[in-house]
Amino acid sequence: MEFLKSNGVRLFQFGIEGHKEPFVNIPEDMIREALKVLLDVRNHPVLIHCKRGKHRTGCLVGCLRKLQRWCLTSVFDEYQRFAAAKTRVSDQRGTRILGPALE
Repeated sequence: MEFLKSNGVRLFQFGIEGHKEPFVNIPEDMIREALKVLLDVRNHPVLIHCKRGKHRTGCLVGCLRKLQRWCLTSVFDEYQRFAAAKTRVSDQRGTRILGPALE
């Protein structure tokens, strides 16, 4: 926290729990709040990260890409490229479900 303060870095935390269960509901309200922060240029540049930087991060970035009008194939290609062996169908499902609701 001292590093953040001394370097003028703002921290936003959204408390999105990590789950290994494939059918855990994605907290749509938290995703929306995180997207508001991401879309606000006053917060740029921005680093998006979760414990491992794959699952919750991937779902959030996937939703951002949908707002940027990416097709699902491109969203999933990017996710698979960066999550590598840690890809999960539930992460992609979250983007597919939340994406249209965010447009």
